[in-house]
Amino acid sequence: MKIVVSLLLLSTLLMTGISGMQRRGNGKLTGDPELAKKIARFAPTILTADVSKLSARDRQALAKIIAAAKLLDPLFLRQVWSGNDALQAKLEADKTALGRQRLHYFLINDGPWSRLDNNEPFIEGVPHEKPPHANFYPDDITKDEFNSWLAGLPGSEKEKATGYFYTIRRDASGKLTSVPYGQEYREFLEPAAKLLHEAAGLTTNRTLKDFLSKRAEAFTSNDYYASDVAWMDLDAPIDVTIGPYETYEDELFGYKAAFEAYVTLTDAVESEKLKKFSQHLQGLENNLPLDAQYRNPKLGASSPMRVVNEVFASGEGNNGVQTAAFNLPNDERVVKEKGSARIMLKNVQDAKFNKVLIPITREVLTVAQQRDIAFDSFFTHILMHELMHGLGPHNITVGGQATTVRLQLKDKYSAIEEAKADVTGLWALQYLIDKGVIDKQMQRTLYTTYLASMFRSVRFGLTESHARGVAMQFNYFTDEGAIKFDERTNKFSVDNAKIKDAVRKLTHDLLTIEAEGSYEKAKAILDKYSLIRPPMKGALDRLVNVPVDIEPIFPLAK
Repeated sequence: MKIVVSLLLLSTLLMTGISGMQRRGNGKLTGDPELAKKIARFAPTILTADVSKLSARDRQALAKIIAAAKLLDPLFLRQVWSGNDALQAKLEADKTALGRQRLHYFLINDGPWSRLDNNEPFIEGVPHEKPPHANFYPDDITKDEFNSWLAGLPGSEKEKATGYFYTIRRDASGKLTSVPYGQEYREFLEPAAKLLHEAAGLTTNRTLKDFLSKRAEAFTSNDYYASDVAWMDLDAPIDVTIGPYETYEDELFGYKAAFEAYVTLTDAVESEKLKKFSQHLQGLENNLPLDAQYRNPKLGASSPMRVVNEVFASGEGNNGVQTAAFNLPNDERVVKEKGSARIMLKNVQDAKFNKVLIPITREVLTVAQQRDIAFDSFFTHILMHELMHGLGPHNITVGGQATTVRLQLKDKYSAIEEAKADVTGLWALQYLIDKGVIDKQMQRTLYTTYLASMFRSVRFGLTESHARGVAMQFNYFTDEGAIKFDERTNKFSVDNAKIKDAVRKLTHDLLTIEAEGSYEKAKAILDKYSLIRPPMKGALDRLVNVPVDIEPIFPLAK
């Protein structure tokens, strides 16, 4: 499990002072210094929360939930690449300092490709390029083969082929076929389901009991709808997100969901503070800078917002760059009926702000604008990012046919949707500031804090959806004159006279691309703007000694 390896290597780090390195008797270092530098980009960080207020039975339930979540680590590894199981066994057998380094970084990345370095391999003997189909499809598949097969399927089989919860495999005759996740990953999901049922039997919280029971059933039935609805109604001291959700790992089509888990404890005080935002969601939707025909006159009835502290994460939830917040579920049926929930991981955000963002500001912002950085703006924009995932177009009509934005934008969807959530989040905060819902003082720190955070996100690498979306925004705003670069000092600043109009303009452009379901326009805007220009490259080079992200250590998961 990741937690064991992380704790072992943290001990090595403390003893040697260099991550993943050892000293021989003659005092010389062993291992790979370059790989050590890559590992050091992730600052070891303890993530935990106060369990003293949980009942004895809920503490027992928490242990069962964490045990179930641990099973998603090997499951997700298998989803990333068909060769991961064999490679992990080989790395675990290598007891040298270099072997332990490789295993450490392999587990950070869930595979042999460095996600911060445009998926360059860091272990020999693996494909030079990270397979875009991951292990959701046969290794020898092509887009043309899949699309030809898809065109000949009846409606129900088409839904499976493009659905979240089915892998694509070859039958005995070599023909493509859909295999439900419950069958494909039975060795992990059956014991995970058993543990969730046991946890459900322990907790006295009705909503947690309901969700755990229904999610356990979904692991075997492959029908996640009822448990997604139950998750939307969750109101418990233990807040659990576990299952197949995001489609980032499927870079062939963006159809297939990867497994992840976030085991967290609810911060009731902070959650209460955020409730005021929920009453303004329909007003935001009604005023989106988008043709009125594309707005949703009636959002889902429920859009809960929960602030939590993470005590364990696994699968895609603990993969490379750590998630600071998320907006789920992704099932358009549930979103239409119930809305979506926004989960804010407060202790993760605290760590990112202090260990990464503050050091970045000293390198990239002018001295005057360094004073205009605030955690409140950082936290609130992340919240609004998640809120805006639930607003705007989702279910659309293209060529007279009902479809979804996700299906139309395919492999471009994730980058466009993340950029849309970012920029419409800025637009929405400005709208609420202008309406007096948010204190006007936030306007002073909102845009400068986001400018600094852009450098944080771009460092994730342009193979990552969030980073591609942020690079696109940065260059768009630069071309609009809203971001300025001082060649004398090599520092950046926001032009307050231009930033609001630039944000509104890009908000309109991205929402329209989604409303029209235009793959061509999505590709064009990403091709034009999702790149690293020289001024940003220079700034990124100066950040070499600043951590890129955190590497979580979970004491409660020992």
